[in-house]
Amino acid sequence: MSTSQGSHRAARRGGRRAAAATVEPPSVPPPATPSIHEYDTQPYAIEVAPPAPSGRAAARRAARRRRAAPAGEGLRRLVPQALVVAFLAGGTTAFVADDKAVRLSVDGVPRTLHTFADDVGELLADEGLATGAHDLVAPGPGTALDDGDEVVVRYGRPVRLTLDGQRRQVWTTARTVEGALRQLGVRAEGAYLSVSRSAPIGRAGLALDVRTERTVTLLADGRERTVRTNAATVREVVEEAGITLSGQDTTSVPPDSFPHDGQTVTVLRITGTREVREEPVPYAVERVRDPELFAGTEVVERQGVQGVRRVTYVLRTVNGVRQKPRRTSEELVRAPVAQRVKVGTKPLPRSVAGADGLNWGALAQCESGGRPDAVDPSGTYGGLYQFDPGTWRSLGGSGVAQDAPAAEQTYRAKKLYVQRGASPWPHCGRRLYR
Repeated sequence: MSTSQGSHRAARRGGRRAAAATVEPPSVPPPATPSIHEYDTQPYAIEVAPPAPSGRAAARRAARRRRAAPAGEGLRRLVPQALVVAFLAGGTTAFVADDKAVRLSVDGVPRTLHTFADDVGELLADEGLATGAHDLVAPGPGTALDDGDEVVVRYGRPVRLTLDGQRRQVWTTARTVEGALRQLGVRAEGAYLSVSRSAPIGRAGLALDVRTERTVTLLADGRERTVRTNAATVREVVEEAGITLSGQDTTSVPPDSFPHDGQTVTVLRITGTREVREEPVPYAVERVRDPELFAGTEVVERQGVQGVRRVTYVLRTVNGVRQKPRRTSEELVRAPVAQRVKVGTKPLPRSVAGADGLNWGALAQCESGGRPDAVDPSGTYGGLYQFDPGTWRSLGGSGVAQDAPAAEQTYRAKKLYVQRGASPWPHCGRRLYR
């Protein structure tokens, strides 16, 4: 604030106080009665003279008064009278000058009022008008007021705006939906509005859904269609274009999603069937240590059995193209049975008396070609030395010979030789002695 403005306001406030002090001016006594005043704490009298005589008598009387009056008495009488007149005139002038006629418009409702406020903020306070961050006050609250000024107040209103699927809260000082759209810069030509354009917006605000007009391109059945729409979902756009979705038909984007300007949507014609297949379920293998079997020997105690499960697949064709089968459900028809295998841990014997010095390698080469897992064409004889199952088990073996390690097969062949000599190998037994 400049110095001149401050002085001017101080003068106006002083004028109001002076005016307030002289609301009832002192009464003037009748002409025939003298008035008593105070000046410098001493009383003095103002004489009211009778009608002045004419002629010489009046002149003589006046001369006597001048001679009798002490020096300075005339000045003492004139000064108090001048001060009273000046005080009354100055206070009244300041009071009248500080009163201003102002035009105040609140939310479009104008009125003219008289005020002694120095600035806009003081005027609003005097009128009980509280404003906040979202309200408009023009000119600003700190602006000085002069006679004839206009002050505009527009209160902010909250609008819960959903614009093309995006939700947010905005503030506006407009009093109608149409004014709010202009103020917010929303393009409303061809748009969908959830409330009328002319609907008023109260101080409490309102919820407003706006969907502007957009261009969407649809590809369906080998054709391309471009539509202008303010629809809320892709499904609505498809319907507006006269395209029918039936059965499993859908679109390249979710049908309930919001369509955006310039978006291209493909209609997917889908045909599908269900297929049920039975598939094997692998069995587990349980291995159990057995101290009765020689180390390296494994015997299947229980054969494993595969399970069966029933699986349902959906086979789809999209726009004539077959898609990869998609698994939708499955159920277990038969549980698998685990295979149980005994694993030997017994140490192998080092020798068999009476048979250690023979050529067992030559016999094995002759009988099986030196292969521990060899089996003859009939499936009866197996292993290095072509044991039949009965003979193998009589010698303490488990399972069949071809499943046992080579060292165990040789050990049991030696035991058989001790019992029966080379007769179990009529064609190759003579090789033991070379």
